[in-house]
Amino acid sequence: MAENTVTVTVAYGASKHSLTLTGQDGAEPCLKDLSEALTEATGVPSASQKIIFKGKSLKEMEESLSSFGIKQGSKLMMIGKRNSPEEEAELKKLKDIEKSVEQTAKKLEKVDGELTGLKNGFLAKDLQAEALNKLDHKVKVAAEQFMKILEQIDALNVPENFSDCRMKKKGLVKTVQGFLAQCDKIEAGISDHLAKIQTKNLALAE
Repeated sequence: MAENTVTVTVAYGASKHSLTLTGQDGAEPCLKDLSEALTEATGVPSASQKIIFKGKSLKEMEESLSSFGIKQGSKLMMIGKRNSPEEEAELKKLKDIEKSVEQTAKKLEKVDGELTGLKNGFLAKDLQAEALNKLDHKVKVAAEQFMKILEQIDALNVPENFSDCRMKKKGLVKTVQGFLAQCDKIEAGISDHLAKIQTKNLALAE
């Protein structure tokens, strides 16, 4: 069997789960891989899991399983409770919102790349102003989408006891705020470059 694949048995309640884990990019499987496989098999979210091996609770998610002494055929135990169907429904809404954040972020990344290209002079000067105005419009559209997403997140009424959801909601708000700050930065870069072109054009006109 390949070194980066290991099969372990995890007892959860009255059931036992045989899980075959493969590490990412040829690396050994780590505790995070096991945790994600357990979420899939049992429905218990990572944050609620307590994974026990030889009486010890394992916490370091990025550590390889072998560093804990876990090898092919090892037996572990997990304690933790599943989310309620209501919380799962809220989590699904948050995951859908997360997808639209990723899509908008990709568009923003593209604009940033195009702006870098313009700054490096990949376009004739007379066409630059037009291209910059188009980019400015794209950034404004992305910023509007991020604002709408923030409103969507804000509209989600997550009960106090849905800790998994509250954590994800908080993380998403932070991510979107970060992208909004990036929009401001790109817009400032566009204005700056436009001003430079106009100054040059005025100088040439004189």
